[in-house]
Amino acid sequence: MASRAQSLFDAGLIADRWIADYCGPRPRGDVLCSAGDSDRAAWRAIFEELAQTAGDSLSEAGERAQRQAEDIGTGFRIAGESEERPWPLSPIPLAISASEWAGIAEGVRQRADLFETILADLYGPGMLVRHGHVPAAVVTGSPWFLRPMIGLNPPGGHHLHFVAVDLCRGPTGEWRVLADQLRAPVGAGYALENRLAIARTMGGLQSRLNVERHAPFFAHLREGLAAACRRAEPRIGLLTPGRLNQSYAEQAHLARYLGFLLVEGADLAAIEDKLYVRTIAGLKRVDALWRRTDPRLLDPLAFDSTSAIGVPGLIDAMAAGNVVISNAPGAGVLESPAFAAFLPALATRLTGDGLRLPNIATWWCGQPREAAQVVDELGSMLVAPAFGVPTRALPGGRPVLGAELDDACRAALLADLERRPQDYVGQEVVHLSTMPVVIDGELAARPFVLRVFAARDAAGGWQVMPGGFARIGGEADVRASVMGEGVRSADVIIHGPERVAAVSLLPPVDSQHLRRNPGTLPSRAADNLFWLGRYLERGEALLGIVRVLLGHSISADAGGALARSTIERIVALLAADGAAPAPVGHRRTELVAMARTAMEASEGGWYSVRAINRQARGLGAVSRDRLASDMIRLLDAPHPTRGGLLDRAGSLQRRYAALAGLSAEHMGRSDGWRFHDLGRRIERAIKVVQMLRCFAAENAGADDLSTLLDLADSQISYRQRYLTGIARVPAVDLVALDPGNPRGLAFQVEVIVGHLARLPVLNDDGVAEPQQRIATQIAATVATAAPASIDADMLERLEARLYDLAEAIARRYFLQGAEPLRAGGLTLA
Repeated sequence: MASRAQSLFDAGLIADRWIADYCGPRPRGDVLCSAGDSDRAAWRAIFEELAQTAGDSLSEAGERAQRQAEDIGTGFRIAGESEERPWPLSPIPLAISASEWAGIAEGVRQRADLFETILADLYGPGMLVRHGHVPAAVVTGSPWFLRPMIGLNPPGGHHLHFVAVDLCRGPTGEWRVLADQLRAPVGAGYALENRLAIARTMGGLQSRLNVERHAPFFAHLREGLAAACRRAEPRIGLLTPGRLNQSYAEQAHLARYLGFLLVEGADLAAIEDKLYVRTIAGLKRVDALWRRTDPRLLDPLAFDSTSAIGVPGLIDAMAAGNVVISNAPGAGVLESPAFAAFLPALATRLTGDGLRLPNIATWWCGQPREAAQVVDELGSMLVAPAFGVPTRALPGGRPVLGAELDDACRAALLADLERRPQDYVGQEVVHLSTMPVVIDGELAARPFVLRVFAARDAAGGWQVMPGGFARIGGEADVRASVMGEGVRSADVIIHGPERVAAVSLLPPVDSQHLRRNPGTLPSRAADNLFWLGRYLERGEALLGIVRVLLGHSISADAGGALARSTIERIVALLAADGAAPAPVGHRRTELVAMARTAMEASEGGWYSVRAINRQARGLGAVSRDRLASDMIRLLDAPHPTRGGLLDRAGSLQRRYAALAGLSAEHMGRSDGWRFHDLGRRIERAIKVVQMLRCFAAENAGADDLSTLLDLADSQISYRQRYLTGIARVPAVDLVALDPGNPRGLAFQVEVIVGHLARLPVLNDDGVAEPQQRIATQIAATVATAAPASIDADMLERLEARLYDLAEAIARRYFLQGAEPLRAGGLTLA
């Protein structure tokens, strides 16, 4: 007890010193340094928790938080980049008292209701434009105003189900709105992941400060979408543009957490004004979509006819009331800076009350008086595109400070303002509060913007997430225009005097209908898992050949080299796989060069282990909602660079073994796992047949057969059975026909037949489907073969049938394009 008290005392001293050092030179306007007594106590608790976990090292605190974020799998992508970056998380959360938060939440709810009222009018009777309360150009000038939505009453009666508001805190503590996010608000998943990472880093903070939880908010979001659907147990999908989207990792995390299907446009089909998802069991009804795609690309028949990622007929299904789309296409018209200029007056007119969270002052230049004011006060204003798209004088599409324009840019801007004033707005220059962040092991003040989320609940009201997340600027400059998108994020904790119940998104176990079926498996997800298994097995098999070549032919520590004829077969096998060019000769340096290319080539078009792993990594990236985070981390791990070739090969082999162990021991025996294992088994069977053809010919020597046993991981099994040396017939029997050898052909075929028997079929007449018939034929061939009779012709036929089997599985389960619309017998449920 004494040591615990001493630890707390030390942590308190460290926290006090950190705060004193930080606030000593700090001017007012910082959320920590200007906090009152109760709020200062919350900040002290945060720093004390940090000190308890990381001692006197702020660097260690930052590293701990970042490690937790990476363990959760949080990531994001910069536009134009193919690789994800780790999510940059600050170890210091933003603390806001429950009393202050109540006012923010009420202002967000008022704003969301106001937006719903305005959208209902703009896409309905149009009275606001007709009576001059909103200029027509502010509506029709927006690229997010979608004319096909006019007159369409959304299912459930609401255009909006989920909104986000970007808030800034002024130096004196007032909160104002910088921007509204209505099209496809991003960040709720990041807020959830930030909370998980900080909770793991500072486990005692939740109870010490009575921090409000996020789980009830997400429960309300799920229930609100379900309530808008027409079926009692609706199927809800999260519609993603795909893995190259900047926030795909967040989308996958949200889909898994909420129990939504993660789908792309190609997964969906609209038939007779209903929406279906292509699954391994046929077409299944989808009742709602939480979309994260550009609304203009949703339906090529309604909006952009060139869209390749939309669903033809989706808007007809929505108009018929058969699918809820959150948020409804066209909601983004209210996001434009131009619209913000009219929002205060609209709030007073439509609600009888002013905005509780005021906008930053905005002047739309489409009005002569406002345009003249912007020109006159250009030096003290921010000039921005009126509709969020690039303009002639602002080609990057970003706001500029009038005071920082050089003469040429100022002249160009004034000229375009005169030519097309409706394309611009002027805004006041906003100064932001700062918060503490860790930079180079020290506390530094940086400006921040808070993103708050609201979701419609089952009763149709708005629930506000208690906290959201903060984006922190990279520079000390507190002007909002300079901060940009921010370079760090922080959790936002709402604390108060009342204890917070330990609420989980999961319902009580005794109130939930039991189910052991893990749910719908979209065809695309099955396809990805199947090919992930094939690529992992293919990479491991290729690595095995490289290791045999290295270990037996060129390693000084491996004893005698293989016979020249065996080396020639290994070289031919690598060349036939396209892994490396055949060497001119078989000298050590030439074989090393070939092995290095086969294992590590990233250029030249060679199908190396590195190239195969890159394909597996891509499939892992699009399967985040169905794979464990440990598996994703292994797939994302960089190619090893330390040690010699054999060391790097060993590192890769251990990685493959870990991936195989995770899939075998940690994946639930769902249809998703079955497809992943099918891919592994089919690829392994193909590779075993190819190795038999190469190394088990009638004239095979001892080195050939030993290499076969090495590649089939069967050396130990063979030597346990046969003590008199290697012979062809027993080696072939063990590798090809023994059903008890988990690396042999017969074992793979038996597992394949079992998987196909468990997968769904499209008819109930008991007649085997094509993939089942082919698998049964292969099994019969293997079961009735004698080892002495296995020759090159038989192996060639088996290999061809295995490829036929893979193609039959793809045709049956991995439905593409319009095929499921023509195929007979598909289930519509």
